[in-house]
Amino acid sequence: MTVISRRASLALPLLLPFAARAQEAWPSRPVVMVVPWAAGGSNDLVARLLAPHLTEKFGQSFVVENRSGGGGAVGMGGVVRARPDGHTLLVSSASNHVFNQFVITDQGYDPRQALDGICMLNDVPNALAVSNASGITDVQSLIAKAQREPGMGFASSGVGSSNHLAGELFRLLTKTDLTHVPYRGGGPGIADLISGNIPIAFLNLPTLLPPAEAGRFKIIGVGSAERVGIRPEIPTIAEQGVAGYSVRSWTGLFAPHGMPKDAVEKLSAACREALALPVVKHRLDELASVAIWSNPAETDAFIKAEFDKWGPIVRAAGVKRE
Repeated sequence: MTVISRRASLALPLLLPFAARAQEAWPSRPVVMVVPWAAGGSNDLVARLLAPHLTEKFGQSFVVENRSGGGGAVGMGGVVRARPDGHTLLVSSASNHVFNQFVITDQGYDPRQALDGICMLNDVPNALAVSNASGITDVQSLIAKAQREPGMGFASSGVGSSNHLAGELFRLLTKTDLTHVPYRGGGPGIADLISGNIPIAFLNLPTLLPPAEAGRFKIIGVGSAERVGIRPEIPTIAEQGVAGYSVRSWTGLFAPHGMPKDAVEKLSAACREALALPVVKHRLDELASVAIWSNPAETDAFIKAEFDKWGPIVRAAGVKRE
């Protein structure tokens, strides 16, 4: 045996523990699913629906952790800076993942490069509601009223939210003069809609449904490209004469760039299985939400398309965080 080969054989046992750690199965410890919003929102709810099934599937705890602040920027930035070992994930939404990139001056990273898509999870339809005192009955009567009364206000859940952008897109496509009135969440906006203090609101459909069904105001359109399955009687905004109108308030699962590919594929497939479970489907139906699973490559392509779509719209609308 040569000196070199003898040294190599002596070193081999010392290297084995490092090799074993490098090849250890994922997940090897609890996985944190960061929701960059307060508890109770749509992406928090879907994360908590999936976590028990992922825990059972992989034999490690999947823990939902709410890290709110900065319109989702705080929690999202923390995930971007985490180790890409698959033990820190981001349950992201359109508002923080796409819209914030245009309304916050500089976050120090581009989500398209800093985060890897695992899968899309669900869509929560946006909807357009009007107060009972407004006299508005449908989208065309809203447009006519806005033309007669320039500057009419519309409520949203905050600057840079999908609801805000839904209203801005409506304003641009209909060439109407509407004024954005941001609220701290959907609840305060709904209160003013009920009282008649504001005539219009663009908010998530699940938030609007209970008081609308109680007759407190009227939902005159949904922002999705097609009618919503559980409320097919509500027409889309597009079919009422606003061609090209479509806003998606989605939730997706992401990881810091560089998560091992086999772990990404395993997790994506497990999420697909979980979304197909009857108990999960039933709960999503109750939330007026739709499962929209897609594989990692499709998820990354979807995010790119969202940036391509919303960049020009945000710039044309002049949206800035206040």
